[in-house]
Amino acid sequence: MTATEAVEQVYRADWGRIVAALISLVGDFDLAEESTQEAFSAAVDQWRDAGVPDFPRAWIIQTAKHKAIDRIRRRKRFEEKVDLYLKDGSTRTVEQPDYDTSEIPDDRLRLIFTCCHPALAAESQVALTLRTLCGLETEEIARAFLVPVPTMAQRLVRAKHKIRDAGIPYIVPETKDMPERLDAVLTVIYLVFNEGYAATRGAPLMRGDLCAEAIRLVRLVRSLMQPQPPPEATALLALMLLHDARREARVDDAGDLVVLEEQDRSLWNRGQISEALPLVTDGLRGGPGVFAVQAAIAAVHCRAARAEDTDWAQIVNLYDMLQQLQPSPIVQLNRAVAVAMAQGPRTGLQLIDGLAASNDLEDYHLLHAARADFLRRMADFPEAEKSYQRALELATNESERRYLQRRLKEVRGQESGA
Repeated sequence: MTATEAVEQVYRADWGRIVAALISLVGDFDLAEESTQEAFSAAVDQWRDAGVPDFPRAWIIQTAKHKAIDRIRRRKRFEEKVDLYLKDGSTRTVEQPDYDTSEIPDDRLRLIFTCCHPALAAESQVALTLRTLCGLETEEIARAFLVPVPTMAQRLVRAKHKIRDAGIPYIVPETKDMPERLDAVLTVIYLVFNEGYAATRGAPLMRGDLCAEAIRLVRLVRSLMQPQPPPEATALLALMLLHDARREARVDDAGDLVVLEEQDRSLWNRGQISEALPLVTDGLRGGPGVFAVQAAIAAVHCRAARAEDTDWAQIVNLYDMLQQLQPSPIVQLNRAVAVAMAQGPRTGLQLIDGLAASNDLEDYHLLHAARADFLRRMADFPEAEKSYQRALELATNESERRYLQRRLKEVRGQESGA
């Protein structure tokens, strides 16, 4: 493995861990991110000459810590803070901190709870966590929120300044204070999972490290709130386990996307499904929450032995319920796909076209991909080609792009009679 490949691997797998560790040391989001970026840049040159170290992540943390302290030293107003770091030993070699037993030994969970402080706007909580924990660029987060890049950049800056100026502590709150942050915490953990399940950028469709991290974090949240974990936390765990259970079937040997109806269901992780299904029931006992309904939808898929056995009518009903709980264009799009499977592509196309008329999802590649699929099934190949081309213009994941290119080639072949 070359130095560049090693750096890229550590960046993908450990960005969140490293930034979280730096924030715990220096207490400043911007300084932590800037120092971490510098450390990665230094690694490219130094690892090329000296070789990749035995513990790459620890090397990056140690280097980033030194660069952060150098920056602090250069700022006169932080001289007292540097002295404090030196006195309390925070500049020692990086090792696993010895946390107080009353606190949670996990910098990443501390980071999530800090980002989800109620003093921050809800959209800023989620965006800041995606930036710091997942390492997503501002452009990628803006795309996920369907807002202009400058708008998202301003949100991130304001959120960081708010944390700094308000002195928001880098801690997990006491149990009695956790409920007011729980919804936001679960939401950002879910979005971390989503980024792993369908990566925004790069060649692989999935990032298994982020999926596993999200599942680990929600298990930790549930353990904090025993003996009766909140139903939505239970439902979220079920939802992620069910989605993750299909991981091995979602790509072929070449790493190309395999859509749900074409997946080899013998590859699904039955152990995870068996663990998750009772959790779906437990999650629904608290009432039909957003994650509980989504978990119920995933359970319908996982219970079907074959794609043609899927109870699409039930899934449509569940999406109706989800739309009442959390009205959004994305839910409407997913419901349209379910309707198309239950009632035929023409009915689904009418719903898609109505949704497209609002322009809410004009820059969302999956809207155009779904529309193209309906048109392909209806044998309207010229219109399907247009929608596949538009989806290709917007898709940023290489695995998804290859899938869309294959479909585009198919419909062009149908047009020409090949």
